[in-house]
Parts: sequence; C-alpha cells; structure tokens
Amino acid sequence: MSDFILALLNNFTFVAVVISWFLAQSIKVGIYWITEGKFNLWHFFEAGGMPSAHSASVTALTLGVGLTQGWSSPFFTTSLVFALIVMYDATGVRRAAGKQAEMLNKIIDDIYANGKVRLEKLKEILGHDPIEVFCGAGLASVITLLTYYVYFTR
Repeated sequence: MSDFILALLNNFTFVAVVISWFLAQSIKVGIYWITEGKFNLWHFFEAGGMPSAHSASVTALTLGVGLTQGWSSPFFTTSLVFALIVMYDATGVRRAAGKQAEMLNKIIDDIYANGKVRLEKLKEILGHDPIEVFCGAGLASVITLLTYYVYFTR
C-alpha cells in the first residue's frame, strides 16, 4: 500500500489535479462564508459555485498530460477533448438542470403555501456560469504550472 501512495505522490499529474480540486473547493467555502456570513464546511462537498472544481480538475489533468506526455500525444488530445466536454456540460446541461430545479422549487413553494401538497425541494446549484468555469480553469493552470516548475523539475 505504501508503494502505491508513494507512486501517487510522485505522479505530477495526480498531484496537480488533487491540489487544483482541493483549492477550488476551499475557495468556494471561503466565498460562501463571506457571502452568507457563516462558515459551512458542507459547501466543500457541493457541486456548482465559484470557482468550478470540475473545470479545475480537468484543466490540471490536461495540462499535466501535455507537460509530461507532450502536446502532440494522443493522451493530451484525449484529455483535452474530455476537458472541453466537461466544461461545456458544466455551463450547458448542468446549468439548465439547475435552472429547471429553481423553477420547480418555485412551483413547490406555491403548492406548499396553499397547503395542498408537501414536496421535497431540488438542489438548484448544479452547473456553472461561464466565469466560474473560466476561473476554475485559470486557477488550475496557475497551480499546475507552479507545481510542475517548482516541485517536479528541480
């Protein structure tokens, strides 16, 4: 088991992805703390919000593969296509699902206010604004390049 953990810690791409994801989720907690006025660690485990941890993860993965395997490798191409699909989905399909959840929750509030039916509300923050995706990708780019040039190329 320790060989496996050591191998992961020596895997630049894995380290860059984990750091980027962790920082994106941590920043999200801080932003919610400032905007809501209270600390809630559960935001660390939620999808959606600023910055996009999904975008940070796939950007770190793609940059990591490009830096280690080469920009013309099929692994980089595969990772790039995967990253573009994830980021498109975050701003498209998942965002639309979040807007539908918001509208359904308004209907639920109306039904419940009239005392007819009690329904469970849906999670509304499912997707991202394009700026949230862009910020996640930008954060991961900086973190991945710093991790590569400071930690792995010494």
